[in-house]
Amino acid sequence: MSSDLEALARSGVEAALSAGAGEAEAWCEDTTGRKIRVYGGAVESLSDSGGRGIGIRAFLDGRVGYAYGTDLGPEGLRSIASTAASVAAVADPDEHAGLPEAFGATAVEGLESAAMAGFSTERKVELALAVERAARSRPGVSQVENAVYSDSEGAAAIANSRGFSASYAATSAWVYASAFAGEGQDLMTGLGVGLARDPGALDPEAIGVEAAERAVALAGARRPASRRCPVVLDTFVAASFAGFIGAMLSADSVQRGRSLFAGRQGEEVADSSFVLTDEGCDPDGPASAPFDGEGSPTRRTPLIDGGRLAGFLYDTRTARKDARETTANAGRSYRTAPSVGATNLLVQPGGSTLPELFARAGDGLYVTDVAGLHSGVNPVSGTFSVGASGRLIEGGELGAPVREITIAGDLVGMLRDVVAVGSEGRWVPLAGSVRAAPMLIGEMTMSGS
Repeated sequence: MSSDLEALARSGVEAALSAGAGEAEAWCEDTTGRKIRVYGGAVESLSDSGGRGIGIRAFLDGRVGYAYGTDLGPEGLRSIASTAASVAAVADPDEHAGLPEAFGATAVEGLESAAMAGFSTERKVELALAVERAARSRPGVSQVENAVYSDSEGAAAIANSRGFSASYAATSAWVYASAFAGEGQDLMTGLGVGLARDPGALDPEAIGVEAAERAVALAGARRPASRRCPVVLDTFVAASFAGFIGAMLSADSVQRGRSLFAGRQGEEVADSSFVLTDEGCDPDGPASAPFDGEGSPTRRTPLIDGGRLAGFLYDTRTARKDARETTANAGRSYRTAPSVGATNLLVQPGGSTLPELFARAGDGLYVTDVAGLHSGVNPVSGTFSVGASGRLIEGGELGAPVREITIAGDLVGMLRDVVAVGSEGRWVPLAGSVRAAPMLIGEMTMSGS
């Protein structure tokens, strides 16, 4: 499949040059996916999806045009290429537009699992049902809202008029379940998630039990008194904050003045225990690939290291605006032109277990869920105020469950007040592609009753 896509991408480039483009690039992909939702021991819905198409960028005298389509026959390619060239001819000039200066592909092993092909629809349904059964079997669970299995397999290829072409194939499978504990207004929810390259690497019992235990742990939650105290963010919450911070480290956000990190490269913005990197070539990363959406080889990019802001994420266009090199962070599909964004964000694990973080906190709060993060954070000032739930920490041990609370602060202040990062990291596909671990914050404002 990959070699066929490469040939189509090269044909797309040739068609764009024939249509009048000075330079051209084509991105071609073919993906299929399946989603299975179960409820009450039966299949509630089953859907298949897929996409096969090409996106062509045409460059002409400092202008760029883009077009895409799904007709990959000779006439279809000529039509798409002609449209891209026509758009370029009338587009506004952009001195920063153009192909990267260098191209390549990083060797990344394990992106595609051959075992994916051996899983029938029936086996995938049974996996989802097993997750639901595991969640329902836990005492204290009043309901399992749903259990959902989803997978994807496919390939992508890129080619350009400077002679570069490359392709890769990848697979992924993941399951999540949402369980409830309690009744009526006291209903509390818990989420369990699993992610792998194929269904065989997923543990349905562990996923279902995680959803159940997270819900049951919050049963009977009440509002606590307001105060300032140490706060432990669980892995899911830490991943959500890391994902939001990663978005603000996009060079596009910085250049538009929409990031609190603008103009702060080299400054101290965090405690040295908080280390954040973007790594597009991590073999286990859900967003990993050998090259980015412009054909630049993926790499590891330090973002916050040694407590200081190490840099930003660039694609070719934003890099030229800052007279820098791309960090290979151009993301795309065939339907969209390249744009800068994070790949896999990694929070470096520390040396403390979760119980050790509780012990260091003494009396504080363990946050297991936040609501409204993206609307509750000001990306320019970094101030935030978000709804949360979790459990009190009393004498270094987990105590009563709490709900309807608000945690507030500012992101840089929070990062500077990181006391320790937990040793138990995991991938959390809830806020992009993030590998995070629990974190202990020295002090935050908790507003309750």
